[in-house]
Amino acid sequence: MARGVNKVILIGNLGNDPDVRSTQSGSMIATLSVATTTSRKDRDGNWQDKTEWHRVKVFGKTAETAQRFLTKGSQVYIEGRLEYGSYDKDGVKHYTTDIICDEMQMLGGRGGEGGGAPREGGYQQRSSGGGGGYGGDRPQRSAAAPRSEPAAAPSHTDFGNDASFGDDDIPF
Repeated sequence: MARGVNKVILIGNLGNDPDVRSTQSGSMIATLSVATTTSRKDRDGNWQDKTEWHRVKVFGKTAETAQRFLTKGSQVYIEGRLEYGSYDKDGVKHYTTDIICDEMQMLGGRGGEGGGAPREGGYQQRSSGGGGGYGGDRPQRSAAAPRSEPAAAPSHTDFGNDASFGDDDIPF
Protein backbone atom coordinates (compact mmCIF):
# COMPACT_ATOMS: atom_id res chain seq x y z
CA MET A 1 0.00 0.00 0.00
CA ALA A 2 1.44 3.36 -0.99
CA ARG A 3 1.77 6.07 1.61
CA GLY A 4 0.39 9.54 1.08
CA VAL A 5 2.28 12.81 0.91
CA ASN A 6 1.57 15.69 3.28
CA LYS A 7 4.09 18.43 2.48
CA VAL A 8 3.93 22.21 2.74
CA ILE A 9 6.60 24.67 1.60
CA LEU A 10 6.23 28.36 2.43
CA ILE A 11 8.35 31.42 1.90
CA GLY A 12 6.82 34.38 3.65
CA ASN A 13 7.13 37.10 6.23
CA LEU A 14 6.25 37.00 9.92
CA GLY A 15 3.21 39.04 10.87
CA ASN A 16 4.39 39.35 14.46
CA ASP A 17 7.16 38.20 16.79
CA PRO A 18 7.20 34.44 17.53
CA ASP A 19 4.88 33.38 20.36
CA VAL A 20 7.06 31.01 22.39
CA ARG A 21 6.02 28.83 25.33
CA SER A 22 7.33 25.77 27.15
CA THR A 23 5.67 22.42 27.70
CA GLN A 24 5.60 20.73 31.10
CA SER A 25 8.58 18.63 30.02
CA GLY A 26 10.56 21.79 29.19
CA SER A 27 10.40 21.61 25.38
CA MET A 28 9.91 24.88 23.54
CA ILE A 29 7.02 25.52 21.14
CA ALA A 30 6.93 28.62 18.94
CA THR A 31 3.90 29.70 16.97
CA LEU A 32 4.66 31.78 13.90
CA SER A 33 2.17 33.76 11.87
CA VAL A 34 3.51 33.67 8.31
CA ALA A 35 2.06 35.71 5.45
CA THR A 36 2.39 34.70 1.81
CA THR A 37 1.22 36.98 -0.99
CA THR A 38 0.37 36.09 -4.56
CA SER A 39 -0.39 38.49 -7.41
CA ARG A 40 -2.62 38.07 -10.42
CA LYS A 41 -4.21 40.27 -13.05
CA ASP A 42 -7.94 40.87 -12.87
CA ARG A 43 -10.27 41.21 -15.86
CA ASP A 44 -9.30 44.85 -16.31
CA GLY A 45 -5.58 44.06 -16.41
CA ASN A 46 -4.87 45.48 -12.93
CA TRP A 47 -2.65 43.56 -10.54
CA GLN A 48 -4.44 42.23 -7.47
CA ASP A 49 -2.55 40.96 -4.41
CA LYS A 50 -3.94 38.24 -2.17
CA THR A 51 -2.36 37.56 1.21
CA GLU A 52 -2.83 34.25 3.02
CA TRP A 53 -1.94 33.80 6.70
CA HIS A 54 -0.51 30.52 7.97
CA ARG A 55 -0.08 29.35 11.56
CA VAL A 56 3.20 27.47 11.87
CA LYS A 57 4.19 25.40 14.92
CA VAL A 58 7.94 25.08 15.54
CA PHE A 59 9.41 22.79 18.22
CA GLY A 60 12.57 22.27 20.28
CA LYS A 61 15.83 23.95 19.31
CA THR A 62 14.23 25.32 16.17
CA ALA A 63 11.71 27.16 18.36
CA GLU A 64 14.56 28.58 20.45
CA THR A 65 16.27 29.78 17.26
CA ALA A 66 13.03 31.38 16.08
CA GLN A 67 12.67 33.19 19.40
CA ARG A 68 16.27 34.38 19.30
CA PHE A 69 16.54 35.58 15.71
CA LEU A 70 13.08 36.16 14.20
CA THR A 71 10.99 39.30 14.60
CA LYS A 72 7.94 40.77 12.93
CA GLY A 73 8.69 41.20 9.22
CA SER A 74 11.43 38.53 9.08
CA GLN A 75 11.40 36.43 5.93
CA VAL A 76 11.48 32.66 6.47
CA TYR A 77 11.45 29.42 4.51
CA ILE A 78 9.27 26.79 6.17
CA GLU A 79 8.97 23.16 5.20
CA GLY A 80 6.52 20.96 7.04
CA ARG A 81 3.17 19.22 7.00
CA LEU A 82 -0.48 20.10 7.55
CA GLU A 83 -2.20 19.08 10.74
CA TYR A 84 -5.90 19.62 11.43
CA GLY A 85 -7.51 19.86 14.85
CA SER A 86 -10.60 21.05 16.64
CA TYR A 87 -11.68 22.31 20.03
CA ASP A 88 -14.90 23.37 21.76
CA LYS A 89 -15.29 26.89 23.10
CA ASP A 90 -18.54 27.99 24.70
CA GLY A 91 -20.34 25.04 23.11
CA VAL A 92 -19.12 25.94 19.62
CA LYS A 93 -16.75 23.62 17.78
CA HIS A 94 -13.78 25.43 16.19
CA TYR A 95 -11.46 23.91 13.61
CA THR A 96 -7.75 24.63 13.26
CA THR A 97 -5.19 24.15 10.52
CA ASP A 98 -1.53 24.23 11.55
CA ILE A 99 1.68 23.69 9.68
CA ILE A 100 4.05 21.53 11.72
CA CYS A 101 7.54 22.71 10.86
CA ASP A 102 10.14 20.10 9.91
CA GLU A 103 12.66 22.61 8.55
CA MET A 104 13.09 26.35 8.96
CA GLN A 105 15.56 28.63 7.25
CA MET A 106 15.89 32.33 7.93
CA LEU A 107 16.04 34.43 4.78
CA GLY A 108 16.68 38.08 4.08
CA GLY A 109 19.66 40.27 4.79
CA ARG A 110 21.87 40.52 7.83
CA GLY A 111 20.73 42.33 10.92
CA GLY A 112 18.24 45.03 9.92
CA GLU A 113 18.40 44.32 6.18
CA GLY A 114 15.11 42.51 5.67
CA GLY A 115 14.68 41.09 9.16
CA GLY A 116 16.89 38.05 8.68
CA ALA A 117 19.25 36.62 11.23
CA PRO A 118 22.86 37.73 11.49
CA ARG A 119 24.45 34.84 9.67
CA GLU A 120 26.92 33.77 7.06
CA GLY A 121 25.67 31.50 4.28
CA GLY A 122 22.25 30.73 5.74
CA TYR A 123 21.51 29.16 9.10
CA GLN A 124 19.10 26.32 8.87
CA GLN A 125 17.24 24.30 11.48
CA ARG A 126 15.94 20.85 10.70
CA SER A 127 13.84 18.74 13.02
CA SER A 128 14.36 15.01 13.07
CA GLY A 129 12.35 12.12 14.30
CA GLY A 130 8.65 11.82 14.99
CA GLY A 131 6.65 12.72 18.04
CA GLY A 132 5.23 15.90 16.54
CA GLY A 133 8.65 17.48 16.34
CA TYR A 134 9.57 17.24 20.02
CA GLY A 135 13.24 16.66 20.75
CA GLY A 136 15.93 15.46 18.41
CA ASP A 137 16.30 18.86 16.76
CA ARG A 138 19.74 19.73 15.51
CA PRO A 139 21.13 22.85 13.86
CA GLN A 140 22.80 22.51 10.48
CA ARG A 141 24.57 24.80 8.11
CA SER A 142 22.96 25.10 4.73
CA ALA A 143 24.84 24.04 1.63
CA ALA A 144 25.64 27.65 0.82
CA ALA A 145 29.26 28.51 1.53
CA PRO A 146 30.12 31.58 3.57
CA ARG A 147 30.39 34.66 1.42
CA SER A 148 33.78 36.12 0.75
CA GLU A 149 35.11 38.81 -1.50
CA PRO A 150 35.68 37.53 -5.04
CA ALA A 151 39.28 37.25 -6.08
CA ALA A 152 40.49 39.61 -8.74
CA ALA A 153 40.16 38.03 -12.16
CA PRO A 154 43.53 37.32 -13.78
CA SER A 155 44.37 39.29 -16.88
CA HIS A 156 44.32 37.48 -20.20
CA THR A 157 48.08 36.99 -20.06
CA ASP A 158 47.98 35.33 -16.60
CA PHE A 159 45.95 32.22 -17.45
CA GLY A 160 48.91 30.11 -18.48
CA ASN A 161 51.06 31.21 -15.52
CA ASP A 162 48.51 30.95 -12.65
CA ALA A 163 49.18 27.69 -10.79
CA SER A 164 46.15 28.22 -8.51
CA PHE A 165 43.70 27.86 -11.41
CA GLY A 166 42.94 24.20 -12.12
CA ASP A 167 40.26 21.97 -13.61
CA ASP A 168 38.53 21.76 -10.21
CA ASP A 169 37.86 25.51 -10.33
CA ILE A 170 35.72 25.25 -13.45
CA PRO A 171 32.03 25.21 -12.37
CA PHE A 172 30.87 22.77 -15.07
